[in-house]
Amino acid sequence: MNYGTVLRVASGSLGEELGLLPGDKIVSVNGEPLRDIIDFSFAMAEEEIDLLVERTDGERELLSFDKEFDEELGVEFASAVFNGIRSCANHCLFCFVDQVAPDMRESLYVKDDDYRLSFLYGNFITMTNMGERDFRRISAYHLSPLFVSVHTTDMELRKKLLGTPRAAELMEQLDRLDAAGTEYHAQVVLCPGLNDGETLDKTIADMMARRPQALSLAIVPVGLTRFRENCYPLSPFDQAGAARIIEQVEKWQEKSRAKSGENFVYLADEFYLQAGVPLPEEEEYDGFPQLDNGVGLARSFIEEWNEAARDKTAGYKQPFSVTVVCGVSIAPVFHELVDALALPNLTVRILPVENRWFGSSVTVSGLLTGADMLAALSCGKTTDAVILPRSALRSGENVFLDDMTLAAFFEKCGREVRTALSGGELYRLLAHWYDAPKDEMGEQAYMWQSNAAYTKLEGERA
Repeated sequence: MNYGTVLRVASGSLGEELGLLPGDKIVSVNGEPLRDIIDFSFAMAEEEIDLLVERTDGERELLSFDKEFDEELGVEFASAVFNGIRSCANHCLFCFVDQVAPDMRESLYVKDDDYRLSFLYGNFITMTNMGERDFRRISAYHLSPLFVSVHTTDMELRKKLLGTPRAAELMEQLDRLDAAGTEYHAQVVLCPGLNDGETLDKTIADMMARRPQALSLAIVPVGLTRFRENCYPLSPFDQAGAARIIEQVEKWQEKSRAKSGENFVYLADEFYLQAGVPLPEEEEYDGFPQLDNGVGLARSFIEEWNEAARDKTAGYKQPFSVTVVCGVSIAPVFHELVDALALPNLTVRILPVENRWFGSSVTVSGLLTGADMLAALSCGKTTDAVILPRSALRSGENVFLDDMTLAAFFEKCGREVRTALSGGELYRLLAHWYDAPKDEMGEQAYMWQSNAAYTKLEGERA
């Protein structure tokens, strides 16, 4: 049953006025069934509404009311899709989910490949599970931009990489998006010996040719864990290999910038950190179009830190020490920032943590487990406080990848612990620990989008 379950109702909202409560289920709007918050958004754009609600006791109630065209209901849902997340049916040679340790929480094994989550939250999709109705809906609802996992424009190779014949339909699918005016960001998960070298050159050239509908192309290195049992043999990039990729992509960036004023193709931070090459300057990221894909996170972090560091009122009257926990790859950046920090009575220790859970080849902060961070803290110097990377927590929840809760971490650590996500947050915690607000992280919620976020549908619904 495609019902949207209410998680929260905003105080003073129309939803509160109507008596909606957490746990209520939205069954339909004006008699139309709902597949997701996209349907809900379009349906709620009307001014006369019949809202069918199923209460927590199973009783149904029809709420009829008038509203302003742009008036929001003020409801948050427990899930963005009401009829189940569409899962991935591919067998990718580099799939990270296939490399997750056994006996972890169920959500870590979910392979989503849902174009709705691509539009709403920037999740990358392969489009191998999409059909005619999906493309019609994308066109009719003007769902743009999407985020597409291209990996290569060599269709025979793409079939091999994704493990399905449908992978060869990519170029025709992109043609359909282009014809519909749908914009998209693309990514390549780069695997040494498979889709690099001349194949990567072809992919970049083909995607550049799809501008302006193609907005950007990110190149990210394949992620490998120690749990690659019965998987296709792959190797990570070493320092020399990462440097070669940087040199190769820079040539394309120069061509693109000369023609359009933007780089179009961007490398994930890991390439620069692995190669020991300075990060590009902020302007070279052209507004950070793929920040959530790990492209420019380090540079963005530095710029936010520098902005916050303009504050000259920081410092402590008494000695105060803090340990900042991070992944191995970003540690040099943190050291450089902290070494230039001169705040009275403040001592900062940067603690890069080796990822024992997934393996030492996984070096990013967001894949650290609570157990690994606790073990590293117990082996080093004791400080007054600890700052953890918030990216290591599951989105919207106070739980690490190994199911350790933040509360349990606090108790075992024995020191005051806070989390930071951005460079600005980290600087403010270091500079004003006693005045900084405590972390406020609640459940993951999905707001229905205002009709202002979309182009109003003309004619019948898809």
